[in-house]
Amino acid sequence: MSTIQSRGRRYQQKAPQQQNRVNRQIRARQVLLISTENEKLGPMPVYEALDRAQAEGLDLVEVSPNSNPPVCKIMDYGKFQYEKSKRAKEAKKKQAKVVLKEIKFKSVRTGDHDFQFRLRHAHDFLSNGWKVKVSVRFSGREMLHTDLGREMLRRFAAEVADIGEIESPPRMESRSMFMVLAPQLDK
Repeated sequence: MSTIQSRGRRYQQKAPQQQNRVNRQIRARQVLLISTENEKLGPMPVYEALDRAQAEGLDLVEVSPNSNPPVCKIMDYGKFQYEKSKRAKEAKKKQAKVVLKEIKFKSVRTGDHDFQFRLRHAHDFLSNGWKVKVSVRFSGREMLHTDLGREMLRRFAAEVADIGEIESPPRMESRSMFMVLAPQLDK
């Protein structure tokens, strides 16, 4: 990694992604060659492996540079890169994206209508498959009655128990108490 000096500060520059060495970029004197049919052809000098790859009209690609001797395979490098990017895109599509919505109560003294209003929102969020963070803020002397906030959160969890379950129980963080609800998994 190299460093770049800018206005008196040093920044680490990211190393470029390591790509496979191809054909004349391979530095080893001897390589373990694998054919296009995945047959192990054994160790041989790199120039001989290059000749075999060129005879087939393909590339010699270093697939395992850290082994001794390095493992090289005869393949179409362009097709290899395409397949690699395709697999990466598929893996990215299959990643689960977690959405966390937050519902806030500004006080323990929240009225019933406000409670029901927020409850409807929580139902919508949980039915969409999103997680919900429910928090209660304590102000002034309400800090003496954190048990009321805990009870409010438990009541909230009981109301959405048909479509959601408690992922993390009520917990204090400075002047607010919060819990996380997750949608129920289909059983």
